[in-house]
Amino acid sequence: MRVLAEEGAVEMDLGFLAEVREQCLQPIERCFHCQKCTSGCYLSEYFDYAPNQVIRLVQFGLREQVLKSASIWLCAACQTCAVRCPNGISIPEVMDVLRNMAVAAKGPVAGNARLFHGLFVGDIRRRGRVNEALLLAWYKMRTRQLLADLKEGMILLRKGKLPLVPSRVKDRKEVRRIFRRLEETKRRYIIR
Repeated sequence: MRVLAEEGAVEMDLGFLAEVREQCLQPIERCFHCQKCTSGCYLSEYFDYAPNQVIRLVQFGLREQVLKSASIWLCAACQTCAVRCPNGISIPEVMDVLRNMAVAAKGPVAGNARLFHGLFVGDIRRRGRVNEALLLAWYKMRTRQLLADLKEGMILLRKGKLPLVPSRVKDRKEVRRIFRRLEETKRRYIIR
C-alpha cells in the first residue's frame, strides 16, 4: 500500500508489525506513545527517530524508513526505556530484531553499522562475550581509522575501562548451541 508523506509516496508493509512482533515477542501494538521511553533515553538526542517514533513507524508498516534509520544502530540496549514503559515493551528487544532485519535486507545502513554489528555478534559467537579492546582493534583495522579516537581510547585504558586481557564465558559450547538453535528454528532474522 502506498501513502503520501512529507517526502512523497511511501510504501506501507501491512505485515511488518506482525513480522517484527513475531521475532521480538514484544507487544508492540500496545504502545500508545506516552514517550516515557524517549524521555528516559540517554541517546535519543542523537537518533533520527526517537524510540517511540521507531515503534510508531513499525506500527504503520514503514519498513524501509525503519530499516534505514540510524536509531536502530544507536540504541545501547540499556533497558531504561523498558523499565519506564507502562505497557511492558522492551524497545531494545525490538531494536535488536530491527538491526537483524536490516542486515538480512542487505540494504544501506548508517555508516559502518553493518561492519560493527557483524564484528560484535561474531565475537559473541566465538568467545561467548565481547572483548571491547579486540572489537575496537578489529573495527579500526577494517575501517582503516587506526588513529581516530586515540585520545579517548587512552583515557579508557588509563581508567581500566578497556580491558586488554579477553575474558570468556565458562561454557562456550553452550553459546554455540544457542546460536545453532536459533539457526535451526524458523526465525527468519537470526543473529549473524
